Amino acid sequence: MMFEKLVAIEPVHLVDAGIAGLKKYAKEVILYDDIPADDAEIVRRIGDADAVLVCYTSRITGETLAQCPNVRYVGMCCSLYSEASANVDIAYARAHGIDVRGIRDYGDRGVVEFVLCELVRFLHGYDRPMWKDQPQEITRLKTGIIGLGVSGGMIADALQFMGAEVSYYSRSRKQKKEAAGLIYRELDELLRHCDVVFTCLNKNVILLGGKEFAQLGDGKLLFNTSIGPSHEIEALKQWLSHGNNWFICDTAGAVGDVSLMDDAHVVCEQASAGCTAQAYELLTEKVLKNIADHLES
Repeated sequence: MMFEKLVAIEPVHLVDAGIAGLKKYAKEVILYDDIPADDAEIVRRIGDADAVLVCYTSRITGETLAQCPNVRYVGMCCSLYSEASANVDIAYARAHGIDVRGIRDYGDRGVVEFVLCELVRFLHGYDRPMWKDQPQEITRLKTGIIGLGVSGGMIADALQFMGAEVSYYSRSRKQKKEAAGLIYRELDELLRHCDVVFTCLNKNVILLGGKEFAQLGDGKLLFNTSIGPSHEIEALKQWLSHGNNWFICDTAGAVGDVSLMDDAHVVCEQASAGCTAQAYELLTEKVLKNIADHLES
């Protein structure tokens, strides 16, 4: 069984072998190499296709799908954590018999490497302002993870391996992690106790506001590894305006406000830490498997 026409409405980051592999699943394959300007352009690109691929840079709304009645499959070439945070209207799709499948856990290793790299640079003063008066090790460093999903768990494991004290806050307790030495703390306690905090949350989850930044206090390092901001913008600005506080992330989306990119205490590499050659290979495998599983179902 094959699709009649498959359209990738924007760059979806499949490796060359994966692009070639799409032709096994569709009689016609069309790949766009730029991001559509608006919903009307998305509708035009989809046209009469019965299968669509999308990355995280565009949204496919219910209104868009309503104008593309042939669509029966949408493949998200990006993380699908929850229906609420998805960039595809999954509720509409489900109600109209459209199968939406996303992927997870393909770029986490690069994120772990990014936070360890930046942390060491601050602790030792390697081309970053030295955080303390003397170089520091990760050993016995009080660190806190907010959101202990896959990437948060991997960061916690790496910090533990390096000898840090690792606390975490999550919607649910992780007994296995606690048995391995992680310390559960309520959010307010974690913010007060830890010197370095990592937010590892799903897209559109905002946990840090004015009250939380007051609890975090001064002289802290705050990393955001989420796709979008995990903080209220004005609260972050206020926190950065006093004390020796630093905010570190990989992309502008994780900052949440481009005006903050000029703040001297914001470090943003403007390059997704999860976008590595290995991550793209794994992304490709998972996207193709989703397509194959759909056609076989």
